[in-house]
This record gives sequence, structure tokens and C-alpha cells, in this order.
Amino acid sequence: MLAGSVAGSVEHMAMFPVDTLKTRMQAIGPSCPSSTVNLRQSLGSILKLEGPAGLYRGIAAMGLGAGPAHAVYFSVYEWFKKSLSAGNPNNSAAHAASGVLATVASDAVITPMDVVKQRLQLKGSPYKGVGDCVRRVVVEEGVGAFYKSYRTTVVMNAPFTAIHFATYEAAKRGLMELSPESVGEEDETLVVHATAGAVAGALAAALTTPLDVVKTQLQCQGVCGCDRFSSSSIQDVIQTIVKRNGYGGLMRGWVPRMLFHAPAAAICWSTYEAAKTFFQDLNGRNNSSVD
Repeated sequence: MLAGSVAGSVEHMAMFPVDTLKTRMQAIGPSCPSSTVNLRQSLGSILKLEGPAGLYRGIAAMGLGAGPAHAVYFSVYEWFKKSLSAGNPNNSAAHAASGVLATVASDAVITPMDVVKQRLQLKGSPYKGVGDCVRRVVVEEGVGAFYKSYRTTVVMNAPFTAIHFATYEAAKRGLMELSPESVGEEDETLVVHATAGAVAGALAAALTTPLDVVKTQLQCQGVCGCDRFSSSSIQDVIQTIVKRNGYGGLMRGWVPRMLFHAPAAAICWSTYEAAKTFFQDLNGRNNSSVD
């Protein structure tokens, strides 16, 4: 849990500006057609009108949610991977299933703070900060507003995580087989973790972008000109997006999403593996001292 908490916090803090760009591109409302906005224009607009600080608006909400969510995420993953693998460390199905179960648990922790984070990231956000956003959402929309996107988040993150974990374990195993002399050498093993994580993150991000667009629309609905939906139905949101922007609207923000998840996964996995090794070694030394 400690290793996962450290990994999640480092990952999200390091890549937060790219996440802000993704949110801005995905949450465009009827007053600003998506065809007029690309990654460069979005970045230029933020830097010109808000300065570099605009790229970090909402980072406090992610700081509060990322640590606990990733602690749950990795601890649940490790427990189920051990339980479902049946002694076979190369069981990709077990890795994928463990990832899905882990994300269902962690999404329940992080979704409320993700709602706050995305609303603060919007251009012209009416909220003064995390506390003000939480208070106003509760008063104006009710506590349920924090979980309107939970079903979509799980539906998105279940395949994302299955692809991510299965790809990561397979890529790591393949890289180890290609360069067996690197096994046991800390520096090169770190490169393997980072490379496998980047591949897994990029692939999973690209394939699940449409559901991420739906999630962003639900979390930001009614704020800064974003559409408001009568229900949290994924199908209704998809139909609205396709009707207004065509099927291309479902891939809005895929570039910054991949640019976020590839290095983020590399950072997360390498940090997690390093932190896990550190805590395991520390525990081993403590046990030896006691003996």
C-alpha cells in the first residue's frame, strides 16, 4: 500500500499539466466547437490567458485522491494476482482479472476527487478551490453528483486496467527474455519496468479514449458551458457527442491522453517496483535484527 501510494502520487503530480490539456479538449461545450481546438492551441491559450499556473489548477484535489486510491489499487492487485495465478507467474488472464478488481476498488476512492479536479481544470472554472468546489457541489447538486461518472469510470478502467496489467506483465517478461543479463541489475531492471509500463499505458489509453470522453462530459456537465445530461447513461452521452461532433468527437483528447499515460505508467511502475523493493528490503532487515 505504501509503495502504491508513493507511485500514484508521483505519477499524477509529474504529468498533471498534460491531464489539464486533455480535460480542456474533452470538455468543450456547444459554445466552442471541438474542431477549433487542438493540443497546441489549448496549451497556447492556457499559457497566454492564465500563465503556467493554469496548467496546475486542481492539482490539490488529485494530491488528496491519488495516494489513497493507488494504495488500494496496488494492494488489491497484488493480493488477487497471488490468489488467481495458481502458482503460474505468467498467467496473463489472472493479471488482467486482478487489474479489473483493483480498479473497481480504487475508482470508488478517487472518483469524487477526480470530479473536483476536472471541474477546477476547466477554463473559467467558477470554483475558488477544492473546498469551495466540494461545498458547492454538495449544496447545489447533492452528494450523488460525485458518483454520476462512477459507472462510466469503472466501465472505462476495467478494460483499461486489464489491457494495462496484461501488457505490462507480458512486456516486462519479454524484455527480460531479450536481455537476461539485465536481471538482478537494479539500473537496467528499472529501465525494463519503465519501458513495459510506457507500452502498456499508451496502448490502454488509446483503446479506451471514447469512454474517457464520456467520463469527462459527465463529471463537468453544466459547468463552463458543458452539456448537461438528463441521465448518467453512457449510451445517451455517446449519442449526444456523435450527433454534435461525429464519431471523431469520441476520440477527442486522445493525443494528450496517450502523452499522459505512457510516461505516467512508466513513472508509476518504476516507482512502484522500486518502492516495493525498498520496503521489502527494509522489512527483511528489521526481521533479521529481531532474530
